[in-house]
Amino acid sequence: MEMFDKLEDIVNRYEDITAELSNPDVVNDQDRFRKLMKEQNNILPIVTAFTEYKDCKKNIEDSLAMLSEESDEELLELAKEELNESKKRVEELENEWLLDYKALYDYLVKKLDKNDTTYIFLDEIQKVSGFEKVVDSLYVKNGVDVYITGSNSYLLSSELATLLSGRYIEIKMLPFSFKEYADVKQSADKDKLFAEYMRQGSFPYVATMRDGEEKIDSYIEGIYNTVIVKDIEERQNRKEKDPAKRKITDIALLKNIAKYLASVIGSPVSVKNITDNIVSSGRKVSQNTVDDYIEALTEAFIYYPVERYDISGKQILKQSVKYYVVDLGLRRYLLPKREYDLGYSLENLVYLELIRRGYNVTVGKVGTTEVDFVARKNEITQYIQVSASLTDEKTFDREMFPLRAIKDNYPKTILTLDKFTLGNYEGIEVQSAIDWFLKD
Repeated sequence: MEMFDKLEDIVNRYEDITAELSNPDVVNDQDRFRKLMKEQNNILPIVTAFTEYKDCKKNIEDSLAMLSEESDEELLELAKEELNESKKRVEELENEWLLDYKALYDYLVKKLDKNDTTYIFLDEIQKVSGFEKVVDSLYVKNGVDVYITGSNSYLLSSELATLLSGRYIEIKMLPFSFKEYADVKQSADKDKLFAEYMRQGSFPYVATMRDGEEKIDSYIEGIYNTVIVKDIEERQNRKEKDPAKRKITDIALLKNIAKYLASVIGSPVSVKNITDNIVSSGRKVSQNTVDDYIEALTEAFIYYPVERYDISGKQILKQSVKYYVVDLGLRRYLLPKREYDLGYSLENLVYLELIRRGYNVTVGKVGTTEVDFVARKNEITQYIQVSASLTDEKTFDREMFPLRAIKDNYPKTILTLDKFTLGNYEGIEVQSAIDWFLKD
């Protein structure tokens, strides 16, 4: 019997059960009633999916017929949209059975080539409950190379990390660097291009868009809502089995916290600061809840927390951290009418570039002052200050002071957008930030 015949039988069984449940004799037989209800609930997802599948197939037929018969351009465009949406949904429904980890494993095993290496790419695999077992079972097979991609760091904080301990390499991805963005844009005016990069953001698709900021904003909105609503919700569903974790249920609160963090990038904040701000707006919320929601935003890679480091005492300071957003275009979407501090925006980009280049980054404390970044890699340390402009004498002295207070001989650099203060000042290099971003 073909698969669709089996599905039709399930639909027919569902209809029979529905009819039985309306029978007074069945209603009065509680054991029989409960048994039928359980069976009905078990097959309901299959019936729902199959019904939707048939509806989508009918929509495809209708859309194709309209495209062959209709001459009105507006109706033709609607038919094309309906056709594309229906085709996409049909593909999703046809593969929905693979959300069962046993079915997925059996499907993949049948695809393995015994005489050659099989490369398996699993995207957003966390949607499959029990996917860890699939990955672990594939990993031990000869001639299999498994790649997992996803948008949430909880992937590797789950059971998978335990199963594959010491047997995997994690590669963290970021949006475009300015150099990558410039390579796509191919513009000779690097100053104008950098201003555009700061304003529109660094998502790869944005770099290819030429339809104005309205369309870019719509695209970024789609990314944001997908991550906030979909990815974080799925993350929480996977954590339900952990009683120590509270579920993210208040999306409005999550978005408020996301906006607040966007407004304070580059400034040290604590969970208490954020909680007090929310409470002052009229909402009752605990520090523990705020902490959970911040964790969700960082695990979804929307924000990156950066700890503060006492350079003299050589220890991490726990009182507060700084947060940087993954993309400045996303920040502009969150705070559309905000006048941004250019220095903090530049600082945000420098942080992302440092971690993109493989540095471990902290904020440096020197006495009562701070160095924006202490960057370490391969036993080498760099101290980096960021300032949009150093032309004002007070600003120049303020940025120089903490670097001069550091007594070791590691490189000390100030990155700036102005072109008038570049040079070496007693071993402290003032460099063009744009040129620094463009370095290999």
